[in-house]
Amino acid sequence: MKKKALRRQFLQQRQAMTRESWQEKSDRLCSQLQNFPAFASAKIVLAYTSFRQEPDLSVLFGKENKQWGLPRCVDKSLLWHSWQPDNGLKAGAYGIFEPDANLPLLEAKTVDLILVPAVSCDRAGYRLGYGGGYYDRMLALPEWQDKIAIGVVFQFALVGELPTDPWDRRLDGVCTEDECFLF
Repeated sequence: MKKKALRRQFLQQRQAMTRESWQEKSDRLCSQLQNFPAFASAKIVLAYTSFRQEPDLSVLFGKENKQWGLPRCVDKSLLWHSWQPDNGLKAGAYGIFEPDANLPLLEAKTVDLILVPAVSCDRAGYRLGYGGGYYDRMLALPEWQDKIAIGVVFQFALVGELPTDPWDRRLDGVCTEDECFLF
């Protein structure tokens, strides 16, 4: 199946979840993350704000003693800002909630872990995103290549194999509501 058809299938499945099911699965996923050694030891974590019923990580933002980074889409790049829950968010590119542009930027060398949103991930480490290439471009940059990048999806969106293109960047692991693992 082609990426476009798979993307549509997984997005429909994700958006068909009831709000209660989505929140319950998101909470379980956050519990999995909290017990995951790569997350537990990380001090500076890049995350995302849930969009189109992606797994919701917001329960972690107030509980964990971590410095958080959230992205802003600028042109074809992601800029990562240091963020805490009391900083608030505003709708940005594509309707995704983003941190204020005046918040300090995070440098790659300070980051310990990247939680990468995805439509689907496979057991070889590849992700299916929305098709914009933001994360693939970022993860291809030399300063980001040694950072642990974990795909975050619901269990139904973790599959054996996804179609890939030469520009697709492999992730280091995946976390779902049922399991977290590194490759």
